[in-house]
Amino acid sequence: MTVSKKPMPRSFAADDAPNLATPEWREKFARADVMQGTRIVKRGRPAAERRKVSATIRLDEDVVSYFRAEGPGWQTRVNAALRKVIGG
Repeated sequence: MTVSKKPMPRSFAADDAPNLATPEWREKFARADVMQGTRIVKRGRPAAERRKVSATIRLDEDVVSYFRAEGPGWQTRVNAALRKVIGG
């Protein structure tokens, strides 16, 4: 292990740098607009017309294998098949 040398001199007083972890600053960052060039970018995924709910269900292995074999999007296809069953 190396011995540390002289500490770097502080070029600013402790009061000059605000504590960004305070609730006041967290609120400011949460409300801040995100810019991409000259336009404001909305944060997060756009709201869906019909929200989905996370659920854990147990399915037979052959059912899951069938839908997974068709490629990516298998959960969406399972959802569509269930929707068809309920008449939606």
